Amino acid sequence: MTYDLVATCLFGLEHSLGEELDALGCRRRETIDGRVYFTGSGDDVARVNINTRFAERVLIEVGSFDAATFDELFEGTKALPWERYIAKNDMFPVKGHSVKSALYSIPDCQRIINKAVADRLMSAHRVSLLPETGVRCQIEFFIFKNRAALMIDTTGSPLHKRGYRPESNDAPLRETLAAELAAIARPREDVLFWDPMCGSGTIAIEAAMRMKNIAPGVGRRFAAERFLYLDRAVWTRAREEARSLVKKTDFEAFASDIDQRCVELTRENARRAGVDDVVRAFRQDALTIESGGRRGTVVCNPPYGERMMTKADAEDLYRRMGKHFRTLGSWQIYILSSHEDFERLYGARADKVKKLYNGMIPCRYYEYYKPKAKSSIS
Repeated sequence: MTYDLVATCLFGLEHSLGEELDALGCRRRETIDGRVYFTGSGDDVARVNINTRFAERVLIEVGSFDAATFDELFEGTKALPWERYIAKNDMFPVKGHSVKSALYSIPDCQRIINKAVADRLMSAHRVSLLPETGVRCQIEFFIFKNRAALMIDTTGSPLHKRGYRPESNDAPLRETLAAELAAIARPREDVLFWDPMCGSGTIAIEAAMRMKNIAPGVGRRFAAERFLYLDRAVWTRAREEARSLVKKTDFEAFASDIDQRCVELTRENARRAGVDDVVRAFRQDALTIESGGRRGTVVCNPPYGERMMTKADAEDLYRRMGKHFRTLGSWQIYILSSHEDFERLYGARADKVKKLYNGMIPCRYYEYYKPKAKSSIS
């Protein structure tokens, strides 16, 4: 059976997610901010959940319709074939979002959708009571410009929760965003990859998982594994395929931090992720790193002056980073920051800047390809 599917992601990751879906053999239908629509089979539901590095969730789209009023939302929801996906004993909680639409009250939308689904299920299953004691089938709605899409979540716990990071530092970077930072920096076997402010090691670990071709979700479980209409064999096949594609690599990643607790945390996380053979974690001040005559790439997410450091301390750090990182010569530098004046403080204009979001914090990813001999911004 072919399904209409939706993969959600952090803003800014849509392009990478779309290319990833193409590589997995799925057919893209549409892309909007934070969402990529595509078609796929039950096998694809499993393969995308297990293999994606950039998506947050994979959803089955039950249907979509215009809904500018609550009556239209109720009738449109009730007309959809919910009985194909939800058994008479299953739970079906509702959550969602409404953007630029007349129906802006989320609690009211939840209540109406839940009532409409219940009416449909009682009629289709010929029962007068829905005990909701069975499988959890999370319904998600997305109303955009008065167009409602109703979906069922196949993922469960968000996909950025790979399982290798049960603990993190005070300002953790979401794994999906770290995967994007690593991918943009183009990790290579003949180039040292170094995060000198590693925190819990997420950036270096995601780069190493990419180079070893370790599927991010191969070791975790998903909500849809309990769905009766999806053959459990699809999950077995997808996991076996993913494990068969893991490869050896000469790639080397350094993950250093001034805080020894972060170093120990990184080592444990790398071990759980299966990349402790290529990720070397150690204590070092980021402002003392040296090239050692090697080719290298620095990728880091320094404090923004919000959750860690004061704003003044963060600004001073950016100035010192700019001066010291220029001593690395031809090394490429990639830095994520939310500070609008980062380039001025760092002392050099980036060769490229990409807008990304760290959770709800708007950030920019500053990419420096060419050596900056001296300050180029006054």
